[in-house]
Formats: sequence, C-alpha cells, structure tokens
Amino acid sequence: MERKVVTTNRKAFHDYNIFEKYVAGIVLTGTEIKSIRKNAINLKDSFCKIEDNEIFLYKCHISPYEQGNRYNHEAERIRKLLLTKKEILKLQSKVKKENYTIVPLEVFLQGSLAKIEIGLAKGKKLHDKRTDLAKKDQKREMERAAKKY
Repeated sequence: MERKVVTTNRKAFHDYNIFEKYVAGIVLTGTEIKSIRKNAINLKDSFCKIEDNEIFLYKCHISPYEQGNRYNHEAERIRKLLLTKKEILKLQSKVKKENYTIVPLEVFLQGSLAKIEIGLAKGKKLHDKRTDLAKKDQKREMERAAKKY
C-alpha cells in the first residue's frame, strides 16, 4: 500500500540515536484525521510513554479542524497508540533496563489510516552531535567535489 509521509520529527534525529523502529496505529477522532490530512500536525516536542501495558503519545499538536465547530478536538490531548502486546512488552523492558526513550519519528497516511513510526532511542551527548555535523559537512563537500568533475 502507498505511504504518504505527513510530517517528520527532525529534532528527534538530531537529539537521539535511533536503534529500532516500530509502526503503530493512532486512535483519533473524526476531526483529528481531517486535520492530519491537511498536514496540520506537529511532532516537535512529543514523546511516548507506556502505562498499564498501553502506549500513549504526549504533546503531539494536531491543529483544530476549521469546519469542526463544536465537535472539534483538543489540540494536545493524550492519544493512544496501537501496537501488539508483544511489541509493547519488548519496548517496556528496554525502557526500564537500558534507559531507552520512545520517540515519535514520523506520521504517515497508509490508505485511509494515519500511522506513526516510533523509535527506540538514546539521547546524544553534545560531542556526538558535533561529530554528526562534521560527518554531514564532509559528505556534502565530497558530493560538491564529485559534482564539479
């Protein structure tokens, strides 16, 4: 099925090392899915938490739908994510034992459904960020040099 990316959390790739990725469904209301189809979603400061063997998405901002009137949703409400029990238990054990965090990476539309890609991540230190930037600059310079010839 075709996958149309709606938004990406660039800050997550800058601040974290991503080790594993999972695709989860999102429990949404009618006006939320309409707003997502209009690209009115922001993952900048959002994060995921596991509570009572269920996983939830916090601080994900989905703008209210313009024609939603009184049926509109709250912009930053807590949203449940849909993963299998086995995946949730695996994530939970890694978070507790190895101090990983669960970070949303991107939201995409697959058919008529909105899905979210979450990653098991560890925070980068300042020196890690600097080395990543240096590598990126070297790669860019190599591409420029190769383009000239």
